[in-house]
Amino acid sequence: MIGLRMKQKYTYRVPLRMRTKQLWLHLVLLLVTAISFFPFYWLLAMATNETSDIFAYPPRLSFGTHLGENIANVLKSINFFGAFANTMFVAVVETMLVLFFCSLAGFTFAKFHFRGRNLLFVVLLGTMMIPSQLSAVPSFVLMATLGWVSSFKALIIPGMVTAFGVFWMRQYAESSVPGELVDAGRIDGCGHLRLYWHVALPILRPALAFLGIFTFIHAWNDYMWPLIILNDPAKYTLQVALSQLDNVYGSDYGMVMAGTLMATIPLIVIFLIGSRHFIANIAAGALKE
Repeated sequence: MIGLRMKQKYTYRVPLRMRTKQLWLHLVLLLVTAISFFPFYWLLAMATNETSDIFAYPPRLSFGTHLGENIANVLKSINFFGAFANTMFVAVVETMLVLFFCSLAGFTFAKFHFRGRNLLFVVLLGTMMIPSQLSAVPSFVLMATLGWVSSFKALIIPGMVTAFGVFWMRQYAESSVPGELVDAGRIDGCGHLRLYWHVALPILRPALAFLGIFTFIHAWNDYMWPLIILNDPAKYTLQVALSQLDNVYGSDYGMVMAGTLMATIPLIVIFLIGSRHFIANIAAGALKE
């Protein structure tokens, strides 16, 4: 009887402790989520208010009634839709090129053995340690020599292969693409490109989804290099165009926040679409195993 009572007492307390831990875990996750979403909420709130409301004390965190007016001021001040189209073109093309070349190079480094492979990969990793600011002047001189100043080629071509992209795809291919599958493809007569397209690419989709999101956001938010290389207002990207909303006489921060909100919405949409694809492919891979 004593043993039975102890057993009943034990089986009653364990679920209670587990429920308490889960409750605290969910509370922490809710708190972290609220902190993460607060900047987006404040951006939306500031975009609906005037500058005087933004600098009021205590800060006004409620929504105002000036969103339409602020958006109209943005459209009057800059060529927003032209800059939006330029940025979308550059970001999409650069992302597609990065996905192709980085996945091809990563698959090659992971599954093909050739002389100097390790040394070349170490040199590639070494380029990740060089700040992009140090290469701005040599890159500009090269673009000027090629006659690419103020052209989209100067924005796309230098970024079509990244050291991080090759490293990421190489690490993923190393652990995810079975060597036996590659050997079977070689026995069937597949060349390098056919192995990449038919064998590796379907397995690399989760890594491609992450790299695509990362590259698109980086290309969309890039400010320094387009500011240096572009001198034609008709070819300005969105970040360069938005920087013109500030002037020496003062800034309409409600208008600036409205422009920032309009530029942020596509990134949120791309992230939601890409993250769903990323998670779906991981779940499919787990089920297959």
